[in-house]
Amino acid sequence: MQEYFTFPAIDPALFRLNLFGVEFALRWYALAYICGLLLGWQMMKAMMRRQTVWQPSRAPMQPNATDDLLTAMILAVILGGRLGYVLFYQPAYFAANPLDILRVWDGGMSFHGGFAGVIAGVLWFCWRHGLRVVPVGDAVAAVAPIGIFFGRLANCVNGE
Repeated sequence: MQEYFTFPAIDPALFRLNLFGVEFALRWYALAYICGLLLGWQMMKAMMRRQTVWQPSRAPMQPNATDDLLTAMILAVILGGRLGYVLFYQPAYFAANPLDILRVWDGGMSFHGGFAGVIAGVLWFCWRHGLRVVPVGDAVAAVAPIGIFFGRLANCVNGE
């Protein structure tokens, strides 16, 4: 069967540094996570600023609360994505090698786990700050496509 789309041969690492015999690399996939989270955070902060000025009763949170939400989302996406991969794709391997769960630099993140992590993170954040879940969840859903877009670009770079 003829291929209609040929994936480009792009190195999965944007750059690599070798410091004292230890290699550090910034991978495109990590950059996608960083850009998606930071741009989503800034967009949400702008949304909350605008709502508190024009419709203060409808804003789900104060603009500065988005800083705490960013921290929750970083942990939620990374923990959920990794645990999802461990539980959904290779549970037997990780049961035999539990310390390898921490080796996120070797790859292995799950969209499904990341999504579940974000739901858990939003629930925890709302409980912690005494906020209503649905309006905060709506705001997160409005900025999530930014991260998903960057993630899909990184998948293309990885040839997936």
